[in-house]
Amino acid sequence: MLRNLLTVGGWTMLSRLLGLVRDQLLAMFLGAGALQDAYQIAFRLPNMFRRLFGEGALNAAFVPLFTKRYETEGHDSALLLASKTFSLLLTWLTALTIVAELFMPWLIDIIAPGFRHGGTERFSLAVHLTRITMPYTILICGAALVAGILNGRNHFGAASAAYVSFNVVGITAILIGAFMGPDYVASISAWGITLSGVAQLGGLLWAAKRVGLMPILSFPSLSRDVRTLIKRMLPGLIGSGVTQMNLTIDTIIATLLPTGSISWLYFADRVNQLPLGVLGAALGTTLLPLLTRHVAEQDRLAMQASLNRAMDYALLLTLPATMGLLALAPAIMAGLFGYGHFSTRDVLHSAAALRVYALGLPAFIIIKLLSPAFFAEGDTATPVRVGFLTLGINLVLNLLLYRTLAYIAPPLASTLAAIANMLILGWLLWKREAFRPSRMTLSKNGRILLSSLIMAGWALGSEHFLAPSLPTWHALPRLLMLSGLILSSAGLYGIMLIVFRVLSLSELRNLARRRLRR
Repeated sequence: MLRNLLTVGGWTMLSRLLGLVRDQLLAMFLGAGALQDAYQIAFRLPNMFRRLFGEGALNAAFVPLFTKRYETEGHDSALLLASKTFSLLLTWLTALTIVAELFMPWLIDIIAPGFRHGGTERFSLAVHLTRITMPYTILICGAALVAGILNGRNHFGAASAAYVSFNVVGITAILIGAFMGPDYVASISAWGITLSGVAQLGGLLWAAKRVGLMPILSFPSLSRDVRTLIKRMLPGLIGSGVTQMNLTIDTIIATLLPTGSISWLYFADRVNQLPLGVLGAALGTTLLPLLTRHVAEQDRLAMQASLNRAMDYALLLTLPATMGLLALAPAIMAGLFGYGHFSTRDVLHSAAALRVYALGLPAFIIIKLLSPAFFAEGDTATPVRVGFLTLGINLVLNLLLYRTLAYIAPPLASTLAAIANMLILGWLLWKREAFRPSRMTLSKNGRILLSSLIMAGWALGSEHFLAPSLPTWHALPRLLMLSGLILSSAGLYGIMLIVFRVLSLSELRNLARRRLRR
């Protein structure tokens, strides 16, 4: 599990770092105004469908079914199931995309009702850009299914590496748009989103063909296997829909706030997504096949041990990331995005949102860790019920808070809803005897938390005494000081882990040797 976690996490980390470069260019050339707001809506809509139909319920239902079919009936039977699913998925998404293209103005009115207020500039831009990006839905959902096929047979590297191309193509498109002129950046960047889908799907199909797992397109049909998959998928689809509805609520509320709010929240969330995406994606991807085998063997103790180990790995990086973001949020936002059209005011607003998002980071990570335990047992209904409850919490909090807290309301509502989601899922798994944190795990995580708090105190104190106005410094001195603060904090955290006996020098050396041998 650790080897697969490092493989998926490594590729995801590369993708996220390239994503930061892409976002830096967007901030530099588009700033945080009407154009950036419209572009973010154009990206969010197909991305919502990707999470709903690609990486959400479909893979949660498909991977266990595909893995079991492969183990019990062999390669040909499993590949036939994959091909039928692939064909039906692409047909359905093509129809959905055509309808969305035809009714795009009405769709934008639903997800961005505030865009018509104070002029129609943002609205018209959002309609135009979203029509360009909408075909990405078909391509990326197809790519997600092919990735699920590869992951089901433990080919994690190829599937993870393919997603790097999204940011490579996106960066190239932004640079081309900037070269052509300011008026072209948003449109060319939108085309880059769709073209990246072509690259991702093509790369994954090539990887699947190399290992003999390439799905074959055929006339879509509702065979018995596909009906079984849909039956398993529906509760999870509703559950994923609840998650996406949470995000949609945040988006709707943000469009009702002053121009720029969507942009501030987007850039704050992108920084928060770096640890969340790396660890969350890696945990969810590598745990599901492992837990599915434990369920098949009816080995509850092994299931508990796997979840405990995964929690140790996750919190070892999540807790210091959380504390670091809380301590250095303004400096981080200034160091990453405070250039060109992204003003100091934009930096400070984004930093405030980042701190609120960071408070929920451990909860979001643990949800990614706990959810596969339900999916492995074929239970996609329970997370749906929990999801509806957290949807209600998010909606009520947003409506109560957005008039007084403005752009802080959506991240605060999401954070509190995630904490509630985590507690409920953990309690339900405890009752099923699937999740029982051991004393060793609790003790270790307590020492990790203490190490993280000491590190955060060092970072905050160092910035206060050495660079109290760091966000306003010039670019190069700002980056050098920020790098020094982060590196010194990371070094202190490593020392604290050894002092509190979370890790030993020999464990670090052995882990490095294992990684180098690969």
